[in-house]
Amino acid sequence: AGLGAKPIANTDCFFVGPTDLPAEDVPKGSLHPRRILRGIVAGVRDYGNRMGIPTVNGGVWFDEGYIANPLVYAGTVGILPHDRVPKEVRPGDRIVTVGGRTGRDGIHGATFSSIELSEDSEMVSSSAVQIGDPITEKRTMDCLLAARDRGLYSCVTDCGAGGFSSAIGEMGETTGADVQLAEVPLKYPGLASHEIWISEAQERMVLAVPPEHLDELLALFASEDVEATCIGTFTDTGRLVVRDGDEVVADLEMKFLHDGTPRPTRAAVWSAPDLDDPGCPPAADAGAALLELLRAPNIASKEWIVRQYDHEVQGTSVVKPLVGVHGDGPGDAAVIAPLATSRRALAISCGTNPRQGLLDPFAMTLAAIDEALRNAVAVGADPDRAAILDNFSWGNCDRPDRLGSLVMAAKACYDGAIAYRTPFVSGKDSLNNEYRVGDRTLSIPPTLLITCLAHVPDASGARTMDLKCAGNRLVLVGATGAELGGSHYLAGLGLEGGSVPRPDLATAPALLRALHAAMRDGLVESAHDLSEGGLAVAVAEMAFAGDLGARIDLASVPVRGEFSDGFDPDTTRLFSESTTRFLLEVAPERLDALLAALSPHPAAAVGEVTAATRLRIDGVDCTPRIDLPLADLLAAYRGSFQG
Repeated sequence: AGLGAKPIANTDCFFVGPTDLPAEDVPKGSLHPRRILRGIVAGVRDYGNRMGIPTVNGGVWFDEGYIANPLVYAGTVGILPHDRVPKEVRPGDRIVTVGGRTGRDGIHGATFSSIELSEDSEMVSSSAVQIGDPITEKRTMDCLLAARDRGLYSCVTDCGAGGFSSAIGEMGETTGADVQLAEVPLKYPGLASHEIWISEAQERMVLAVPPEHLDELLALFASEDVEATCIGTFTDTGRLVVRDGDEVVADLEMKFLHDGTPRPTRAAVWSAPDLDDPGCPPAADAGAALLELLRAPNIASKEWIVRQYDHEVQGTSVVKPLVGVHGDGPGDAAVIAPLATSRRALAISCGTNPRQGLLDPFAMTLAAIDEALRNAVAVGADPDRAAILDNFSWGNCDRPDRLGSLVMAAKACYDGAIAYRTPFVSGKDSLNNEYRVGDRTLSIPPTLLITCLAHVPDASGARTMDLKCAGNRLVLVGATGAELGGSHYLAGLGLEGGSVPRPDLATAPALLRALHAAMRDGLVESAHDLSEGGLAVAVAEMAFAGDLGARIDLASVPVRGEFSDGFDPDTTRLFSESTTRFLLEVAPERLDALLAALSPHPAAAVGEVTAATRLRIDGVDCTPRIDLPLADLLAAYRGSFQG
């Protein structure tokens, strides 16, 4: 970003197949999800830790739709001075490549990520995978930041998708460029011109360097044993000219390169799946149902992954990935304070639920936006100073139904951004995530990951989700509805269908603002958003994280209208995943002030924190529905796959 931001945090989200998948069910040409997940975690660990960048946020989601097409989202947050944000290429600037050498690894990487895979992809596309070298990247980054502070270059970009072709092509859009491929440092001889031009080998950056700074920049990189080579010049011709020795291998107008591609018109249709609403069947044993949810891979502890990452390096972490008395509670979001001279901090969170996308991609998108924002608000972030990113991964959008669901999701992104007044500042898409085995095609669920970056006004005001003190009251904010489409409770029962929860865009943004104001006024001791598993899972997590008991009265839970037949009153209140809801802990003397601050939004005192290390939840008729020791809850939460 800009003229080179310093990386201050990493985030990663993985979508993989079930780790308990029988070996005989692994499609030909695919690896078992366990092996894939272990490899992904090792890659993030080794690269991020060696780079000295804390990995502070992320998640893992499991679904059979990802068995043959796992998804890995990795992102980095950076910080840079305001005066280093603008960048501009000028005619006469030298084109300098710095960092790693160019090889065949990564060729067609961007194409590979957007084509249908098959049982032959392991052999056919193996060269599309780049070979990373974090030590080279670390040295390159350090030199880049030093060169930035000296003002030695006017523009920079990375060699990502398309390699030099996209990096130089984008940088020279308004000028032109003359490139000499014979000067590019190679890992080994024998690369053809087009291979050098499109390779996506890692750890390479392209700089626009004013000629008067070229020698100083080359000397700076050489001092840290980082290769830096001039491979051409930005011109004023408006053309992209690529040479390999004496041969001109490409000569294109920049205008054609950027604006010459015709836009196709495609058909897009979407219709809701023909599924009956299964309602919310009563749980014969609500305690057993809660334990099963805590064991569910999408909810269970990911501590075995988190503990492999260094989230303390750089010394900026305020709210860590794991929180609570024993560091075993799932934090809603990470908070970092990147500047030693300021109390201001940054929250990093995410939101997604691919199961909902098969039922209603529009509602899924709004729910993901709401989840990312409320996770940030739960740790103390200001929703009016938030920005979000969208990462779409979809099936083959040449098919009208696939494209139709993508259009629905994109429309919801627009509506959500306008309603929450939250800009989308970046994003990415990966289409054609399908896998062909013989005559059968496997497609991933429509997957949208929303990542949120939000300002925390004062790091000392950040909150965590663990219960703090016996005798405090528990307040549920937001209304619970009869909407369990895509919920984990129905998934555990093997049921599909139902209404997908979506936020009320007329009221949800104001509720987030009201809660943030109450938290800034010191009215909230702890906060946790209600998402996977609903109220029951949220209060269980808060209890074992704080090593304190809790009592909940379901009769006090705010609900939206009357539940229709088929929705058990207690079970719906326990496991509904309605959006824009929080469970708050408040000192008794501040309860009235908190409820007044949240008015007119739905909010009610629904229980209290207890010294007894048990979770008790009473039904609407005051009979106990759940009464379990915290030890059982924690054992279940830790009882899923642990690597």
